[in-house]
Amino acid sequence: MTRKTNTRQLRAIGHKLNPVVTIAGNGLSESVQQELDRALNDHELIKVKFAVGSREARDEVLAQLLKDSKAELVQRIGNTALLLRHSAQPDPKKSNLLRVLA
Repeated sequence: MTRKTNTRQLRAIGHKLNPVVTIAGNGLSESVQQELDRALNDHELIKVKFAVGSREARDEVLAQLLKDSKAELVQRIGNTALLLRHSAQPDPKKSNLLRVLA
């Protein structure tokens, strides 16, 4: 985690966020992956909500999501995960990290 942020700071920022992507029972469709990629590019730190059923299914979808998006898992509580992927040129108006840490 670069830009002088640690896990505690990221979790504190993420606490106030609402989920921007919800992954339902059908898993990771192409449109969900595109929306997730757009959200990570825009906001860098996002919450994702899972509604996929069992714990094992949720773990599998989360593992696939992290692999495909190249995002980092900051925290997972129940059906919600906090993901981080730094952007090369973040927009100060959209980035959750720049707005809070600036």
